[in-house]
This record gives sequence, C-alpha cells and structure tokens, in this order.
Amino acid sequence: MPDRREFLRLAGLGAAAGLVAGCGWRGGPFEKVLRWWDKPNELLQKAVQPPRRHVRIEPPGTETEGGAFPMYYISDTPPVMDPETWRLEVGGMVERPLTLSLADLERMPRTTLRLRHYCIEGWTAVASWTGVRLAEIARAVGVDSRAEYVEFGSFDAGYSSSWDRESALHPQTLIAYGMNGAYLSAGHGAPARLYSNLKYGYKSVKYLTRVRFLAERTGGYWEDRGYDWYAGL
Repeated sequence: MPDRREFLRLAGLGAAAGLVAGCGWRGGPFEKVLRWWDKPNELLQKAVQPPRRHVRIEPPGTETEGGAFPMYYISDTPPVMDPETWRLEVGGMVERPLTLSLADLERMPRTTLRLRHYCIEGWTAVASWTGVRLAEIARAVGVDSRAEYVEFGSFDAGYSSSWDRESALHPQTLIAYGMNGAYLSAGHGAPARLYSNLKYGYKSVKYLTRVRFLAERTGGYWEDRGYDWYAGL
C-alpha cells in the first residue's frame, strides 16, 4: 500500500490545489476547476492521516543534544520580544476573546510532550515541549461550532499558517513556552510558539502573537508559496 505522499501523488489532488491556493496564481480557464478540488484534497488527506489519531511519544533520553535541533526563522536574525510585554491575542469566532501574557499561560494546565519533529526538508529531531494545550485555550474563549479553521500569526516578519480545527484542538497540539526543561530560546520561537508533530514543521508557527478561529480557510507564509496546506504526517 502506498504511503500518504505517494497516495496523494497518484491522486493528483495536492498539486491541483497548490496551483491555485499555494502559488498565488489567478485567472485562466481552469481556476474554478482547481479551486473545486481544494476542499476534496483536504478531506482526502484527513482520510489518509486522520487528525484525531495520537502520535508517538518518544522515550526519555532521546532528545536531540545541545544545539543540534535546527533553528528557523524568516527574519534576518532571530526575532526578539520582551517576555514581559509579549501578548497572545485569541479571537475570531469566539464568545470571550482573550489577551494572554506568558504568566497567564503558565497559570493554565501544563502539558509536556516528548515528540519527534519532522521537517519537510527531510531531517528529524526530538525535543520535550512544555506548554498549554490549544484545546484548553479554546474552551476558555468559547469557540463557535461553525469555526472549522484556526489561523496563527507571528512577529517573525509576518510568518503565519492555518490549520483545520480538529488538528489544532488535538490533545498533542500545544502553545509551547518551554523546550527541554527550559524556556524557549529566541531561535526556537520565544516567548511562545505553536507545536505539534501531527504536521510538518513549517506549520508550527514560532514567535506566536495571534490565534483566530475562522469559518473559512486561509493560507500561510509557505502555503501561499505552493507548500501543502494540510501537511499531515
């Protein structure tokens, strides 16, 4: 049986959706047809890699050592914001929009998960991530049942991404402020970042400042450049 990537290649749906949603292409006789495939492509990927599944928790002692876990940002240098003044805005289709400080996150129920990170470039690394389940924050703000998508924004030169609601509210999806027993460093997304290994690494937005629950799907920094929107593992 082919794996997920081979299955999507054979189906040809991911490429079709990417031409329109990913590359910024507009116009032409096939635009409506390709846009029609966009939602079926998402549903197909959910069927191959269901967002409700639990991913493997790595055993103790398997964390990637020292500085061997690569850092990534699109700014010229690691973006920096004072943790004391940093805020996370949570809004969109919610009953009670919130503005959360780092101290607010630390007062919420804490979860630590040791997970393997998968980069689209082919490398992997393991880290222990500490933070708050996004599902906890969603309960606090009262998300509208019609909000099927979640958009994440950052202070890294406008980097963003968007997720399906099921994956975003999975119990292994965190708003993380700690890595391997310490607070996040600037190179790894401080003061807080999105993290889950349900999806490829480029979906886990660092330097997080905004979470918005939405009825319609939006794009993202790499998604608007042709990368797969769902990006499940």
